[in-house]
Amino acid sequence: MPDEPRPQIPMDTQTQTQPQTQIPSQAQILSRPTTSTAASGGSPAPASPASAVWLTRLLVVGLVLAALNLRPAITSLGALLEEVRDGLHMSGTVAGVLTSVPPLCFAVFGFTAPRLARRYGPGAIVCAGMVAITAGLLIRPFVGGTAAFLAASAFALMGIAVSNVLMPVIVKRYFPDRVGTMTGLYSMALALGTAVAAAATVPMTEALGGSWRTGLGIWAVLAAVAVLPWLGLARDRGAVSPSGAVAAASVPGLRLGRSRTAWALACFFGLQAAGAYIAMGWMPQVFRDAGVPAGTAGLLLAVTMVMGVPLAFVIPGLAARMKNQGPIVVGLGVCGLTAYSGLYFAPAEGAWVWVVLLGISNCSFPLALTMIGMRSRSGAGVVRLSAFAQSTGYLISIPGPLLVGVLYQHTGGWGLPIALMGGFLVPQMVAGVIAGRDRTIEDEARMRD
Repeated sequence: MPDEPRPQIPMDTQTQTQPQTQIPSQAQILSRPTTSTAASGGSPAPASPASAVWLTRLLVVGLVLAALNLRPAITSLGALLEEVRDGLHMSGTVAGVLTSVPPLCFAVFGFTAPRLARRYGPGAIVCAGMVAITAGLLIRPFVGGTAAFLAASAFALMGIAVSNVLMPVIVKRYFPDRVGTMTGLYSMALALGTAVAAAATVPMTEALGGSWRTGLGIWAVLAAVAVLPWLGLARDRGAVSPSGAVAAASVPGLRLGRSRTAWALACFFGLQAAGAYIAMGWMPQVFRDAGVPAGTAGLLLAVTMVMGVPLAFVIPGLAARMKNQGPIVVGLGVCGLTAYSGLYFAPAEGAWVWVVLLGISNCSFPLALTMIGMRSRSGAGVVRLSAFAQSTGYLISIPGPLLVGVLYQHTGGWGLPIALMGGFLVPQMVAGVIAGRDRTIEDEARMRD
């Protein structure tokens, strides 16, 4: 579960390994003057203790609800992909395009988030993101054609993309002394939303009359609920600023395009993202074609996603204690190769074993974020490296789900597509071993000089 967003700073590893920029405490943030006060030249008006408590509670609720909505748009579609294809007369190739849309949107729209946040405030942009998710999920099931369905999906994914980028920034700025706790809470909610959407979409669809349109549209209700706390947080334009984006621009001498470590991280991130989106988009269909009922197929995908909840806490801590993360990369890759081998030879018979192994393999995502934090000596360098690895990585991941759809369409079976899925793990392990070496991008820059 792989989960999730670009650009992100791996908070816990950065705290352990990098010198920190001085970040104001929550009390300092809450006591800053409002925009109107500063503009009028008045003296600062500290927030009252009651206001601080109210804002803290609102932030926690807002973060959890927003995280719950960052994946249902993707995994609910995966659970009903066959019905959507039939209803919209969609070919396998077009369905492959549809499953490639999420990483494309994350790569493209994620670039705009820091600039928008500097202008309007992160709270306002996350609020707008939740509105976009609500509108996209509400509109897309009831449009008349494939093109409109893709456009509405992209609109929802745009909201997910900007929220992916900005929510870790909000966590770091409002909770500087509880970054690990709040990031863990946010990550758990994200994984929970991913798994619940995968497991519950088919049963809810059947309970609501059997229409795939209703089954997809119902998730707009959860997104609409997430808008409410952010309406209050959107007013605070001055309390949070994505300072990491500003600091990143001031790092001299770092040409990441010439860094072998940066490119290895980008390839590792992109290949693991491709595997995650292939699983979210196509895995239920693999099981359904093997004779597994639709509801069970969605539950199997949910198991894959749920594996990321506990392992997202274990793997970063383990990786941070190791100088070289290559052994973890290889271990996760071997789990994935075993899972795809099982899917190739006995997809239905060993389905529960294969999805557990695949869920373990998909935990390369938190490992990638951890290595990003360990491959630079400065916070500003981490931001640069995170932006490069994630944006480039998402672009690398785009062809994966599309290729799977094309192969499925033209071969009529899953033998060759599954072989391709397993084949992606070989270069992923190679790139991860290179990225996991005990060196930094600053060291590479000095070696070039």
